[in-house]
Amino acid sequence: QVQLVESGGGLVQPGGSLRLSCAASGSIFSISTMGWYRQAPGKQRERVAFITRGGSTNYLDSVKGRFTISRDNAKNAVTLQMNSLKPEDTAVYYCNVVPAVNNYWGQGTQVTVSS
Repeated sequence: QVQLVESGGGLVQPGGSLRLSCAASGSIFSISTMGWYRQAPGKQRERVAFITRGGSTNYLDSVKGRFTISRDNAKNAVTLQMNSLKPEDTAVYYCNVVPAVNNYWGQGTQVTVSS
């Protein structure tokens, strides 16, 4: 059974940084493209970034140059380094495979960017 657990969120001022982590259990991690997604209040969930098994990455235009996704296949972990955070980055952040599988959604981790 696949379980994805996100951590690392919090309250940060504009311009600050946070590092999100996702720990994956189950056998899917090493063979899957992994992504970070977010959902802001009143908005649809969107994919922020993804990373292939081989390390190729892709980012939402609005986070390019500010966010960096990485993975450790040996540890079944994927991280999202977020720098120069903006109020519009406020959302609940989730990890999932790409394309997302509904049964894999975890609780997410709240990121709030506010002064």
